[in-house]
Amino acid sequence: MDPALLELALTHRSYAYEHGRIPTNERLEFLGDAVLGIVITDALYHRHPDLPEGRLAKLRASVVNMHALAGVGRAVGLGALLRLGRGEELTGGRDKESIVADAVEAVLGAVYLDHGLETARAVVHRLFDPLLQEAPGRGAGLDWKTSLQELASVEGLGAPEYHVGEEGPDHAKTFRAQVLLGGAARGSGSGRTKKEAEQRAAAAAYEDIRGTEVEGDGPAGNPAGPAPAGGPVASPRLPVLDLPTPQANGSVGSPVPPAASAGD
Repeated sequence: MDPALLELALTHRSYAYEHGRIPTNERLEFLGDAVLGIVITDALYHRHPDLPEGRLAKLRASVVNMHALAGVGRAVGLGALLRLGRGEELTGGRDKESIVADAVEAVLGAVYLDHGLETARAVVHRLFDPLLQEAPGRGAGLDWKTSLQELASVEGLGAPEYHVGEEGPDHAKTFRAQVLLGGAARGSGSGRTKKEAEQRAAAAAYEDIRGTEVEGDGPAGNPAGPAPAGGPVASPRLPVLDLPTPQANGSVGSPVPPAASAGD
């Protein structure tokens, strides 16, 4: 992967503002959003030939949303590589869902520019196939609290009750939420905002009731440790993006596996 393009994909606007308004990852994010959308939509269309449009849209929403994207980004250690301004560093920007999710899309946009759609498709499948497989049994994805409330009603468990606490200084607070059903704790989660903590707690409770694993639920993952002032570690590298140079005939060899066939 072109190191300069990857570096651009990891450059948040807060870093650009503090360094002379250099280019940011926002254009790549815009492109990557479209790439992710077409790959996931194509996969769902072919994997579920009998589902109507409305149901397909809900499945896509459970895979392509900020919470899910942030979970994918955390799983590959993207937060530690981000180029952030000092303000975002001080407020935990490396673990903010919106920042990590946007960076995932920017990286996908960079892969598309550097290697084309088929290699980008392979990377999307490598990162998102677990979510695609779980999609039929997942909640709405966009709002785990609503999904949990609906599931609890069906199961006769009563209305969810949330308890939220906070810790840390004002500029770097962490919120911790616990959700109870029938007086029993069923899930917990933490986040940079009260809403994020409650959503994670709801996702964990949903998993507990359904007995399924929800990507990125529960406590707020493993926030990245300190990084050099405002920037990523030197020579950013993501193992999942160890892509070969396309051959003269346009084919791409290992280590990226071929994309799953449309009928899979």
